[in-house]
Amino acid sequence: MKNGGSKTQLNSVMRKIFSLFALLVLLALCSCSRPCCKYDLFGADEFVIDSYKIKQGKLAILDMEGIELGELPCTAMDEYQDVIAEDDILNIAIYHPKRRDIMDAIQLINERVGFRVSRGMVDLPDIPPIHVAGLSLEQARLAIQECYYNIIHGVEVFINYRNRLSRKVELTGSVSTPVIPVDGKIRLYEVLAIAQVPNNANFFKSYVVREGVQLPIDLYKLMNEGDMSQNIVMRGGDRIFIANPHDTTVMVMGEVGSPRAVNLPYGFMSLREALVSAGGIPFTGNRDCIQVIRGNLQNPKIYVLSWDHIIHLPNDSLLLMPGDTVYVSEKPITQWNRFIDQLLPSCLGVQTAYGTYRIFSD
Repeated sequence: MKNGGSKTQLNSVMRKIFSLFALLVLLALCSCSRPCCKYDLFGADEFVIDSYKIKQGKLAILDMEGIELGELPCTAMDEYQDVIAEDDILNIAIYHPKRRDIMDAIQLINERVGFRVSRGMVDLPDIPPIHVAGLSLEQARLAIQECYYNIIHGVEVFINYRNRLSRKVELTGSVSTPVIPVDGKIRLYEVLAIAQVPNNANFFKSYVVREGVQLPIDLYKLMNEGDMSQNIVMRGGDRIFIANPHDTTVMVMGEVGSPRAVNLPYGFMSLREALVSAGGIPFTGNRDCIQVIRGNLQNPKIYVLSWDHIIHLPNDSLLLMPGDTVYVSEKPITQWNRFIDQLLPSCLGVQTAYGTYRIFSD
């Protein structure tokens, strides 16, 4: 009787285990449908509308993120009269067919230190110091040439800036040249060319600061699309930061070949390109449930798209922006298979224990 009671008790336990198993299976099946969510969900039409906003460039993307940069000053495109200042260092060269001695002497100074403006003047060989502070480069060139004419007829003078104490642009980040002097005419495109900015620089995250304020400049449009409306005249004290290609990314997660962060150096990328960069969607992925999560976690904007949208809509209609997360859901059968794979070891353990118990009880 004792053994019979024990068997009855064990059978009752086994029935409860299998009842629990059936309940878990039911829950797994129910979870294949779209879960309840307190966030608003948007479809492909809303994603396309926002993609065309993204295509407008950096300022439109920042506006979508709630960041306002204001407007570009009306004088930003105007060239201005630049003048030589105290402690500027000049490169000065002269040419005369017979006075090689003076040409070599001046060239030697250029190669070693340049001609520094001290107390408003520069000191050159064979002539008295010349006052150049407050003059333009052309005015200074004519003044130096006139002084040399008094002792050497037919001399030609050439002058430009070697370095400047305050009237220069400072560059940081992914650049080879950290300081570039300004002359009232040099523009942003030329400065970036001189600085040898790499081709893969992150122009979306890069910016120009003037008097402590970030200017509303889209460097991607300037450097990659040739938009000269961004090509401002540079002023002394301007600062330029060139970002690293890895500074902006989108995350591609879920049922993809290789979940990863994808670099976004231009500030946007097509959803199709991001999925390809992450290895595509394997057979375990649910191509009818591709989600793009945009914004902060407290109040995200979630778009739900399908594979049909991706293959039929143009790339410009399906754009991602920095901070987006792409999540590809599992197929219902994938969820079921993984659930079974996790549950089977526990059930096999229970069956083994029950079989062992029966052997000894018999």
